[in-house]
Amino acid sequence: MKLVFLIADGMGGWPLKELDNKTTLEAANTPNMDMLAGKGIVGCCRTVPPSMPPGSDVANMSLLGFDPSQYHTGRGPIEAAAQGLKLDPDDLVWRLNLVNLSELSTDGIMYDYSSGHISTDKSVPLVELLQKELGDDEFTFYPGIQYRHLLVHKGGGKKLESKLSIRPPHDLTDQSIALDIEEFGKSPLMDKLLRNAAKVLKDNGTKAVSIWPWGQGSPLILPDFNEKYSMKGAVVSAVDLIKGLGRASGLEVIDVTGATGLVDTNYAGKVDAALKFLEHGDFVFVHLEGADESGHMGSVKDKVTSIERFDAQVVGPLLEKYPLGSASYLVTCDHFTPIEIKTHDAEPVPFILANDTCEGSNLTSFSEKNAKSTGLMLDKGYELMQWVLNLTK
Repeated sequence: MKLVFLIADGMGGWPLKELDNKTTLEAANTPNMDMLAGKGIVGCCRTVPPSMPPGSDVANMSLLGFDPSQYHTGRGPIEAAAQGLKLDPDDLVWRLNLVNLSELSTDGIMYDYSSGHISTDKSVPLVELLQKELGDDEFTFYPGIQYRHLLVHKGGGKKLESKLSIRPPHDLTDQSIALDIEEFGKSPLMDKLLRNAAKVLKDNGTKAVSIWPWGQGSPLILPDFNEKYSMKGAVVSAVDLIKGLGRASGLEVIDVTGATGLVDTNYAGKVDAALKFLEHGDFVFVHLEGADESGHMGSVKDKVTSIERFDAQVVGPLLEKYPLGSASYLVTCDHFTPIEIKTHDAEPVPFILANDTCEGSNLTSFSEKNAKSTGLMLDKGYELMQWVLNLTK
């Protein structure tokens, strides 16, 4: 029996007046997920431990069956694993965004965590320029994709910088950055790096006016997924976060041409990649980022569209090839990204487990409210994977 794990990042949300008090999931046309909900087990799962921030790093680590309170070291180290960077145990790895700010001061406002969703072909030369001008024996800039890059601080794991508490830029849209500027200011090294980077990025022809290092931590080490769960598995995603979790846990990481992490991603390419792997593999973790990005941008229309495309162009085609008699389906999101706050929320996420042996819920649709109504709650998200396997053997 194949296990197909489908994640619409940030799909969960809250009722909106403009949608007649429906969530974007309730407003979206999702016949495939609705069918699976009716035939499967529906409930909620707490992917983010109460003591941790509701980031995709924490939540997706949980969904893959690893306790983030034990294994999580930071966002940067996960994405470094995606790139296969060779790191020393005392290195400090930062996730590095290219951002748009009003000014790099306590009076500054975070306009855009993604610099207008800068394209990779425009962002990589900027990061390469930063490396040329500012890279040295202590700091190395590594280009990634779009606005997502990395900064490695050699030996920084034992220094003051490892203790800095910098907020994710996607939590700060249209908000003051005063607290973070004060925090960066505790380290003369980081304060100088930010200001020099702003000079390098000045008048570059894009909306990227500053770097924003955050999510720092020591190198990531995870158990081997295939050994832990006795399945040959793979991840399919556009984002380095998922690729890093996959690579660190020994899963095959499948790159898909045209996968953007946005509403317009290559849905068909991701499905084809998953189907090809399932010809010889047991488990595939297919991750779509569009709903999350739409939530961060506060776009109701794009979030509804992302959810509908996830249902029609991912869930539907996979079900055609592998109906419930030949595969089990686990469908969920990693966390909520409500339109109202444009960032993540740690509320337990709705999920569906469906196969030809599950006793159906008889629900007519899949939604946050319907999932909550079943009373099924898994309080430790990292136990979801084993719970599913116990029901699908």
